[in-house]
Amino acid sequence: MSTMGKYCKAYPITRFRENKGWSEKVENVRKEKRIVDGREVEEDRQLTDKDYLYLQENYVVTDGIFLDENIIFDDVTPEWIDFCKNILKFEIPVYEPVKIKEPDEGQ
Repeated sequence: MSTMGKYCKAYPITRFRENKGWSEKVENVRKEKRIVDGREVEEDRQLTDKDYLYLQENYVVTDGIFLDENIIFDDVTPEWIDFCKNILKFEIPVYEPVKIKEPDEGQ
């Protein structure tokens, strides 16, 4: 079963390709469904400069929103993390807990 992380952010693939350590595991791209001779078939899609990929909370890049599927890049190094934080401005938001006020008892 697929694992949904707590946070990911989509970027154009061209932004990832700016990094000198970037490589693509194209064998892990999402499949595209097509009709061929009246039958539905799945084929690997080709990554182009128009595609978006997802930077996950663990700095792995995926072709989809799930943390553990279609992993395109997983060579997470200190240099990669620095690139994500300083060049891509990737930052996991910190949400403050919501405080619920108790209703006044006299009302």
